[in-house]
Amino acid sequence: MNLEQLRGFVEVARLGHFTRASESLHLAQPSLSRQISTLERELGSELLHRARGHISLTSAGEALLPRAQRMLAEAEAIRDEMGELAGLRRGRVRLGAPPTLCVSLVAEALSTFHDAHPGVELHLAEAGSRALVEQLAVGAIDVALITATDARPLPSVTLNRIPLLAEELVVVSSSAQPAIADDAIDLARLAEMPLIALDQSYDLRAATDAAFRDAGFAPTPVLEGAEMDTVLRFAERGLGVAVVPAMVLTDRPGLRSARLAAPMSRTVSLAHRSDVTPGVAVAAMRGTIMATAARFADRDPAVQSLIG
Repeated sequence: MNLEQLRGFVEVARLGHFTRASESLHLAQPSLSRQISTLERELGSELLHRARGHISLTSAGEALLPRAQRMLAEAEAIRDEMGELAGLRRGRVRLGAPPTLCVSLVAEALSTFHDAHPGVELHLAEAGSRALVEQLAVGAIDVALITATDARPLPSVTLNRIPLLAEELVVVSSSAQPAIADDAIDLARLAEMPLIALDQSYDLRAATDAAFRDAGFAPTPVLEGAEMDTVLRFAERGLGVAVVPAMVLTDRPGLRSARLAAPMSRTVSLAHRSDVTPGVAVAAMRGTIMATAARFADRDPAVQSLIG
């Protein structure tokens, strides 16, 4: 058994097709077929059900897949760490984060890290926290920022988690045409305002919907289904108000904010797999993110540091 055989098996399992897998691996299809056949002979078990136009896993294949993914992830970590030992002149970090953090904390952290280590490759995966946990589990990313609101707890998966921040949710409107005053806003008043609602895929949307529902309100948004950057742009243009995390106001002079009378918050944590030792570059990225989070907490009274 070797890593190339396992890599071929994992790719065929992912795509369910030999031709697409061979194209993805830049490998001739007969070579890929021989790799899988050799692996099956060495293991003494058939791993794939071969049908015209589609491939599926046997029970042996299903048992092997998560182990193969872990072995490949560990091999990648070893390769990266060996390449990183020369003062972080090269290496790779695959970071995952929700879109609501990419416009604030992640943007500053990546800029700082790249200035310090320009030779390290940076890959960013934007997704919700639950999807990021799944990507961590299969080794698709090295480290992730994941969030949980009062109404939506963190996914229950074995990971190393470092709580970084407790971040308040705030109500934002246009600075030019403010729909809110400086005092705190209760849900009854907020339900009467023109509300710009995030897409249903955001945990933040689920949390605000739950808060309205528990308080007996069912507001009708003036716009719903938008992504975070769109929500902020429409609020800047005076279309309505939105409930967003406090940190997204960074570098947004066209917005003003007010706190909620019944505070809502979310926890931002740094997560990585407990069974994979972080490489040098990943460890350096974790340190950069933690330092950046501390700076955000120092600058914004709606953000509280949870580090240490």
